[in-house]
Amino acid sequence: MFRIVSKRPLNPTVVRLEVEAPLVARKALAGQFVIVRADEKGERIPLTVADTDRERGTASVIFQIVGGATMQLNAKREGEYIADFVGPLGNPTEVEGLKKVAVVGGGVGCAIAYPVAKRLHEEGAEVTSITGFRARDLVILQEEFGKVSDRNFLVTDDGSMGEKGNVCLPLERLLRSGEKFDAVFAVGPLVMMKFVALTTKPYHIKTVASMNPIMIDGTGMCGCCRVSVGGEMKFACVDGPDFDAHLIDFDEAMLRLKTYSAFEARAREKHCHLMEKGEN
Repeated sequence: MFRIVSKRPLNPTVVRLEVEAPLVARKALAGQFVIVRADEKGERIPLTVADTDRERGTASVIFQIVGGATMQLNAKREGEYIADFVGPLGNPTEVEGLKKVAVVGGGVGCAIAYPVAKRLHEEGAEVTSITGFRARDLVILQEEFGKVSDRNFLVTDDGSMGEKGNVCLPLERLLRSGEKFDAVFAVGPLVMMKFVALTTKPYHIKTVASMNPIMIDGTGMCGCCRVSVGGEMKFACVDGPDFDAHLIDFDEAMLRLKTYSAFEARAREKHCHLMEKGEN
């Protein structure tokens, strides 16, 4: 069992949990994730490690409340325990030798983009962060990005905060002006990462996308997290989660992501009824 040290809402649908997990805190690197279960009967959820405090032995995860499993996790309070917090899993983001990078995050994907930006900053790279959200009330982690970025561009779909538009606008503007990045890292909705890849491809800039498909065990056993990369099947949990964005079949990945949407809707509705009755 793993104790919840702190719980903090970042916006109306996104929550940050700091969990007592010394082994994860000691070994986790940017880009890696954990498999979380709220209780012994709960669904397994892959969540990227957003930050660690090795001295305190804690690891933080950020999740969006979108279905029954995340609603169940959100029902937990500070001081309570969650059943599983397994990891770190996956391969760390490769940052060695990079001197000038752009980190592009969309929505709750910024929770994954932030530790990458932080690690690159710690390694001495010049970091340009571009973060995008639908509206002001959904913006998260801007203070954190500001501390690890040499430049930080914020965009919102409706223009309620930062520049109006999507993350590709400032990225395209920078590339057109002659900016030369060693790499661009994209983390967010699949459609966002697809268009980031399309934006960088004409400039022949290495672009990495962090994939978070349907996942169960996180060890390559179930095969649910398969992704087509360069015509080959890869497992996001053991081969990734980072892949060459110019080789990913994003259209296939988006289609696969919808496979269990009806099941997820029923699970969310069922959990809502349980919460109304005061059951867990």
